[in-house]
Amino acid sequence: MSGISIRRGGSADAAALAGFAARTFAEAFAAVTAPADMAAHLANSYTPALQAAELADPDIVTLLAERGERLVAYVQVRRNGETPPCVARDGSVEVQRFYVDDSVRGSGLAATLMRRSFGAVIELGGRHAWLGVWERNARAIAFYRKAGFVPVGSKVYVVGADPQIDHVMLASNIEARNQS
Repeated sequence: MSGISIRRGGSADAAALAGFAARTFAEAFAAVTAPADMAAHLANSYTPALQAAELADPDIVTLLAERGERLVAYVQVRRNGETPPCVARDGSVEVQRFYVDDSVRGSGLAATLMRRSFGAVIELGGRHAWLGVWERNARAIAFYRKAGFVPVGSKVYVVGADPQIDHVMLASNIEARNQS
């Protein structure tokens, strides 16, 4: 993790975050998503205006990891979003987005960023964290399991017009996980 810093995102980061978020989402899923569906999803999810609104939202914490001036990872943690019925716990906060650039995979950054996201969950009043992960993303599922998440159900996540199935995973005892 040498030379990488993690900080909270602000409104000035909207354009860079939009570009990085769109790029990393496309890199992760373009090979298995129809081009029209991918283009629609990116256009509806990762615009600078939308990122500016999310960065300004007091119910969303966005953490940015940078190497020098270059964004290499980010996580967005959100309270008050739509929680699936399988997450039947008060005090559950969503780890909405978690993306790490290929250039820093294996550096320990993802584990550090996950611990920091647990801190954001606590900051937003949560005691538990939940997330959705595409059922065919074995690498991410393994990482989330290692971070303490367990499967509790599933939900539909639509990319463009393509309904996909996400596993819903839950991590409890966030305060203890945030300490480790």
